[in-house]
Amino acid sequence: MPPIRRSGLAAAAVTAVLALSATACGPNDPTADSKPSATAAQGSQSTGAPGSLHDLQKWKQGDWKKWDHWAHQAAEFINPVIKDLWKPSRMSQAKDSPNQVPTSIGQDQGVSDPAPAPKTAESVQTPYHNNAAPVGKVFFDTPQGSFVCSGTVVEDPAHPGKSNLVWTAGHCVHAGAKGGWYRNIAFVPSYNDQALPASQISGAPQSEVAPYGVWWADWAQTSSQWISTGSETGGYGSPYDFSILHVKPENSSGKSLQETVGAALPVWFNAPAVNQFTSVGAWGYPAAPPYDGQKMFDCIGKPGRLSLDPGMPTEYRLGCTMTGGSSGGGWFAKMPNGKVALVSNTSIGPADNTWLAGPHLGPEAQGVYQSISQKFANQ
Repeated sequence: MPPIRRSGLAAAAVTAVLALSATACGPNDPTADSKPSATAAQGSQSTGAPGSLHDLQKWKQGDWKKWDHWAHQAAEFINPVIKDLWKPSRMSQAKDSPNQVPTSIGQDQGVSDPAPAPKTAESVQTPYHNNAAPVGKVFFDTPQGSFVCSGTVVEDPAHPGKSNLVWTAGHCVHAGAKGGWYRNIAFVPSYNDQALPASQISGAPQSEVAPYGVWWADWAQTSSQWISTGSETGGYGSPYDFSILHVKPENSSGKSLQETVGAALPVWFNAPAVNQFTSVGAWGYPAAPPYDGQKMFDCIGKPGRLSLDPGMPTEYRLGCTMTGGSSGGGWFAKMPNGKVALVSNTSIGPADNTWLAGPHLGPEAQGVYQSISQKFANQ
């Protein structure tokens, strides 16, 4: 594994450097309503999920591919570790997971700012573990095959300096109103650390593709709004399209995810209106053309507002050419104390890939976050 280092994110010349560093201090932790959330737990025979050791073995041997029944309810989720499932060859073949809206969306709601000019995404400097250590890829299986998103290691107030939490998008773990929980959800921090070309990934050593190993979600949580209204097209549910994973390593070293990668970001809930930000950066692994999903990119700029529905929270929007696969990737900004924090995640983008939008993280997101932190507080 690469050495643990503090990490930095290169910013545009007109902005200050956004430094990402490991810290033992969590974000502010005011009381929040944890009701608007849905959790994922282990096991339910009603969906064909393993209910015994024998069933578990069958699941690992391929029963997970049987999608006759979706796991909809919290207690129906199942995501046991299947050792060596996510090998470099399988990871490299996973497809993008777009959440697209019409190009003209958000122009007539009255509270949306004009669509931003497209900003070409820039390659993140390698090795990624030195320059964007909290960032990685999320892999998961659906009835349509294997897919990818992006994710970010975030702090856990219950375990300062030892977080096992990953922030991503709701549509990367649950299909929304017309589906259920996805399967074999795993996080790979600093995926393809040296930015090997796609042609070399399948045959590359696991240590180069997954330098910090594969981390399986043993618990997932998203908003009840995403589960009840979310859709992969049209932007439905996107103001609540966020998720937090609690993960464990496929091959344990006794260290937490944060200790292993050397970094985790605080989450800035109820961040200010977009006009108070001079710079926000979005990070991720875009996988739809012209990208191939094997390299990390970022877009940094001043965000605007996007409103899909006057009755729902206004989202952040940023000019960026990243495509599907960047979904779930963190949006970072400096807090008043100078620390870099996660303020949103990529949720949607238009068919012409000129901008990205992500939810404002309000009380619903804070409730989900606190709930999953509290669940593992004594573990």
